[in-house]
Parts: sequence; C-alpha cells; structure tokens
Amino acid sequence: MCGYVKRKMSKCKTLKEVENRNEQFEYISKLKQGFIENQLPVLSIDTKKKEMIGNFYRSGEVFCTEAQAVNDHDFNSFADGVAVPHGVYDVSQNKCYLTVGTSKDTAEFACDSIYYQWNTFIKNDYPKANRMLLLCDGGGSNHSGHYVVKEQFKLLAEKLQMEIVVAHYPPYCSKWNPIEHRAFSFISKKWQGIKFDNYEIIKELAEQTTTKAGFSVKAHINTKIYETGRKASEKFMQTMPVIFDRFLPKWNYKFDYN
Repeated sequence: MCGYVKRKMSKCKTLKEVENRNEQFEYISKLKQGFIENQLPVLSIDTKKKEMIGNFYRSGEVFCTEAQAVNDHDFNSFADGVAVPHGVYDVSQNKCYLTVGTSKDTAEFACDSIYYQWNTFIKNDYPKANRMLLLCDGGGSNHSGHYVVKEQFKLLAEKLQMEIVVAHYPPYCSKWNPIEHRAFSFISKKWQGIKFDNYEIIKELAEQTTTKAGFSVKAHINTKIYETGRKASEKFMQTMPVIFDRFLPKWNYKFDYN
C-alpha cells in the first residue's frame, strides 16, 4: 500500500507565532508546581461550545433500534434554549465541576460558576487553602485584556476571602489548557449522538463521565439571567485593585481579598 492508510487530519499547524509563548508556558508550569507542592488548588477553567436545546442533529452514534429523527436544519429560532457549559477542572484531584448555564457566557457567569463549585465541592479537598491558581484562555468570558473580567475576579476573591492568582495561556494555545484535554474531551464523548431535549440530560450525562484514571464530574444547572456588553465600573477603573506580575503582566496577575 506504499504507506497509504486512512488517517484523520491532525491539528498541529500553528496559526500564528506569539511572542513569549514558550516563556509563559514555562512560567505556568512553575506556578502549578508551587501551588501543588503546597497543597493549594490549581483550577483550570473554560466555557465549552454552546449547545442548542431541542430536536437537533448531534454527531456521534448510539445503540438504538432505528435512527433518531431530528430536524433537517439547525436554526436557532427553533431551539427551546441554549446550554452554556462552564467547567472548573481541579488539576490535582482530577475532578471536573460543570455548570450548565441557560443564559449567556459572561465573566460574571464564569465567576459565579467558580464560586458555587468551590463552596459546594472543591473547598472540601483544601480545608486550609487561602490561595488558588486559575488557569484560563485569553478570550471569551476570561479575556485577558478586558477589565470587566478582572473586576469579576476581584469580586470573587472578596467573596471567597482568598487570594486569586490568574495565569492566561497565550493566544492560539487554548488546547493546552488542562480542562480541554483532561475533562472536556471525555465529557464530549459522553454527549455524542444524544439529543439535548432538556438541560437535565446534559447534566446527567456529564456526571456519568468517568475514566480508568479516576476522573469524575459533578454538575449543576444555573438558570440565572446574565447581561452581555457590561463594562468595568468607574470605581474599579479608578482604584485598579489588580496586582500585575512583573513577568508578562498582560497574562499574569493576582487579587487580594481586602
């Protein structure tokens, strides 16, 4: 066959060379190691692709006696709602905590997800923790350049009474965020070929996701309505309570809880 076999495409071509890319990866690695050695939480966060609720086609196969009949077009106007899955992955414990939102993917929604999952589950594994490390992408509800995101992180630090250290992965590097390949990849397989008729199906299937390495998921549904297009308050912009790191401050900073 002269080496010819059927192969899948491989996403390995970098779209753009980003300055300080490798330096940021090395810095994140040191941060993670330091937090883990001191038994402090390292939480990888991200929002997965939104999913329409209703009789829509979804890729994948399931065991059934006949093919499921679904709509021949995936128009948003026919959806019964939209699911916004936000995950908080505990790197040390190999556990994912999923919030299924029913509104918009905003910085407030992301921080509400972290707050709920910490108080409900994660803090039980870190009873003496007074700091946490958040690893996130550079866009969306965790945008590294948006001050409304930083304001929400500051409010979260105050609500949790914890120091929050934030490190963003460089642009075009989101697939290296641990939650992508250590959590969402497995949850996505569990969702394949399943019609999302309601939010409960998404939650229940996520919680059924496990691996031989001990990976597990806890999920809940958040029905709060979130407003898009918000900007940071004037008070926040005037006081700027962000402690920027000396090393690549555009991607690394922290917040105290005072």
